[in-house]
Amino acid sequence: MNNAAYSNIVRFVILVLVQVLICNHINFLGYINPYPYILFILLFPVKNNRMLIIFLSFLIGLTVDLFQDSGGIHAAASVFIAYARPLILKFSFGMMYEHQTIKFDNVEFGSKFTYISILTLVHHFVLFSLEIFNASKIILVLQKTLFSSIFTILLCILATIIFSRKK
Repeated sequence: MNNAAYSNIVRFVILVLVQVLICNHINFLGYINPYPYILFILLFPVKNNRMLIIFLSFLIGLTVDLFQDSGGIHAAASVFIAYARPLILKFSFGMMYEHQTIKFDNVEFGSKFTYISILTLVHHFVLFSLEIFNASKIILVLQKTLFSSIFTILLCILATIIFSRKK
């Protein structure tokens, strides 16, 4: 195994532990619950196999589902954003994605913020739509999506700033 594989394994384990041990116990005002485990999907290397990221997204979502006893909604939302990820990467980074030259530590903040925000909003919308699963409660789905997304985006941006390896 190479160094990138080890760092992805460590990232997977740490993000699952942070989600399960800390973030699952945060439920502020009934709407705000952060899900920083999606950072694994967001920061997974672009050049890797697409089926691998979809499988690993399913695995991380399923792991969170097992700890939350949530019946697969995290796995479904994670697989959805892993599948939609190339489209959002192309939208956020443009030609850098076309040439497969994206290094998340070196991209400009606006592109990184757009990428993290879109995928987080999509993930949370799918997650809460599956959790509530009632079309008449669309306002509740949107509320939970908005408030949890804001907190998750802030956590993800903060984590990427703190743990970036700029040279």
